[in-house]
Amino acid sequence: MIASVSNLSIHYGKRAAVDGLSFDLHGGEITLLLGPNGAGKSTTLAAMAGAVLPSAGTITVGGEDLATAPRSARRKVGFADQPPALYEYFTVVEHVGFVAEARGADVAAAERVLADLGLAKIAGRPCRELSFGMRQRVGLAAALVGPIELALLDETLNGLDPHASRAARATLRATADRGAAILMSTHLLGVAERMCDRILLVDKGKLVADRRGDDVKALLAQGPAAVEELYVSLIADEGPT
Repeated sequence: MIASVSNLSIHYGKRAAVDGLSFDLHGGEITLLLGPNGAGKSTTLAAMAGAVLPSAGTITVGGEDLATAPRSARRKVGFADQPPALYEYFTVVEHVGFVAEARGADVAAAERVLADLGLAKIAGRPCRELSFGMRQRVGLAAALVGPIELALLDETLNGLDPHASRAARATLRATADRGAAILMSTHLLGVAERMCDRILLVDKGKLVADRRGDDVKALLAQGPAAVEELYVSLIADEGPT
């Protein structure tokens, strides 16, 4: 087990953004975190990255409690937030290289992940000059560089062209195959169906469904709309709240 979330609750005033959420993540798995807008997906990812303090509950990464050993636990986590938080006056390779060094890797590791994601040609370009899709890809590179055990991706595949999306999927699968756990929120269900090993559905901060292994294979075998059908069957369309 790479990471564990146990009875996680996060409140903003009287509103519970996350309400008693529990799940474990295992190496080698790409897990989709699905749910409507406002379901608590981004808040959960931010809490697992150490960017948001829980109101209650525990989070462990690599056997270390994020609350009691935050620095060592966070070194094992790669987080691509939304929108991507980049060092605007760094070049692409400087930005990803800086993150790599913070995780104990080197610039060569940054160059490898940039090549994997098709970003080698823009490695010398300042981050402030990048388009939305390019920023998404650089944010993904920074999340995956170095010896991470857990990658947290918040809508990171949005805005990618077909070539970039294919490279991202291949790089994510290779990262999982090396033993990392990947938790990814997305509304791009068609892209997600091509790569997921597990599906977590959340609504109103609570876990609604957990499908994995043979259950996921059987679901995907039903056709390209299977994940969408599961989603709409379990989560009511109540509009903004």
